[in-house]
Amino acid sequence: MDEHYFTPSPSTEDRRFPLRVQLAGRRLDLVSSASVFSGHGLDKGTAVLLDRLDVVTEPPAQARILDLGSGWGPIALSAALLHPRAEVWAVDVSERARELTAENARRAGVTTVHVAAPEEVPADLAFDAIWSNPPVRIGKPALQALLLHWIARLRPEGTAALVVGKNLGADPLARHLAEQLPERPVAKVASAKGFRVLEVGPVG
Repeated sequence: MDEHYFTPSPSTEDRRFPLRVQLAGRRLDLVSSASVFSGHGLDKGTAVLLDRLDVVTEPPAQARILDLGSGWGPIALSAALLHPRAEVWAVDVSERARELTAENARRAGVTTVHVAAPEEVPADLAFDAIWSNPPVRIGKPALQALLLHWIARLRPEGTAALVVGKNLGADPLARHLAEQLPERPVAKVASAKGFRVLEVGPVG
């Protein structure tokens, strides 16, 4: 298992390099590192999620959006660019990932991204949306606990959009979330390139 999934300060070399990507219709010159998840570019799962945001619930204009497991920041930056009046929180256990996300927000010219370790997020903060390619390789029990913890931070009308590989347990995860969250609908809203986009809906 790659240690960037769960280590706050990984021992792997922090070798940084330029990264040119297109996010939210804009070409961006960013920076990345081999020591974070998908450091060399946009991974397939995140690309599927960002490409299929049209099928998930649109957050309010002034939403508070959480990117859980930000890596170098593609989801957080996309959220900030697509919703310039939103307050975006990019949360990652990795100090290197947080540094890269903060630097890439600066390079992208967005000022609404708050970068934080999980324990730094104020306990009374509630979110309107979660957009996440969650760290499935931390193991099923840890992943389930992680998602339930943060979904509990959603406002009643809030939603979570999660992208998970089919062969990495997307369907069992959807069933587990549905069992644990009977007050919220859980649906598979898109499927592409071996990934599913799951949406946890509002309390109803």
